[in-house]
Amino acid sequence: MLAFVFPGQGAQYPGMGKELSAEFAVARRTFEEANDALGEDLATLCYEGPEDALKLTANTQPAILTTSVAALRVLQQETGLAPAYVAGHSLGEYSALVASGAMTFADAVKVVRQRGTFMQQAVPVGEGAMAAILGVEADVLERLCAEAAQGQVVSPANFNSPGQIVIAGHTQAVDRVIELAKEKGAKRAMPLPVSAPFHCSLMVPAGEKLQQVLAGVTFSTPAAPVVTNVEAQPNSDALRIADLLVQQVSAAVRWDASVQTMLNLGVEKFIEIGPGKVLSGLIRRIERKIPIANIEDIKSLQAL
Repeated sequence: MLAFVFPGQGAQYPGMGKELSAEFAVARRTFEEANDALGEDLATLCYEGPEDALKLTANTQPAILTTSVAALRVLQQETGLAPAYVAGHSLGEYSALVASGAMTFADAVKVVRQRGTFMQQAVPVGEGAMAAILGVEADVLERLCAEAAQGQVVSPANFNSPGQIVIAGHTQAVDRVIELAKEKGAKRAMPLPVSAPFHCSLMVPAGEKLQQVLAGVTFSTPAAPVVTNVEAQPNSDALRIADLLVQQVSAAVRWDASVQTMLNLGVEKFIEIGPGKVLSGLIRRIERKIPIANIEDIKSLQAL
């Protein structure tokens, strides 16, 4: 049994998608479709950068989505592989929805552009932060967040793998958790180079705006169940998709539990589709022996 998984923000790099687009018409058409949907040249931004522009959340989200869907379409055309389950990390859940047929690619590109803008606008630059905490158990870290909050917001944002949790919230509160985690013997506790504190309650205003956008989107029944970030369980109900996506903006990403759910359901191999190998690394920390492949360029496609 096979699962397709899709990366989220942070996986981007200048040059992503360029090789596949040069070699495969289906990839080229995907980038053209994104350009048409947004009314701008997203393709050149992905292929050439500059990196600073690619890092802007409103650009990063449609860029990673488009690169992932281009790679997906090449994979489907060249291999005919179909997944039993799909999942994506944060933004990657939109790529998973496109892969499952629950959402059109054109709709997804437009929505994630707005999602990125809303998330960036929710908290003034400098007031929010995220940090990776390694080597502290989840229950201990939740207590540290409660202790460090002091009237501000700080909470676990990404449960990525055993011993790797990302926190998000007000900058000062995040800094306090970093110091407390170091005192508790964390292997590493370091701020992340992000522009906003994603997946915490500070993102609720972004979720409310996103809800209005999603109200205008038609969702279909997924051909393969989508294991969602919010519940870490498979969803096949088209009527629940919008609500789960709204919740996802301010709720923690339960990636560790999502992978475990897929393993428990009988998944025997994962394919990471899109830029980078971040998810492959996380999945190996969760289950060391599970086979994982990835596709992001010609070399990885040939290897797969």
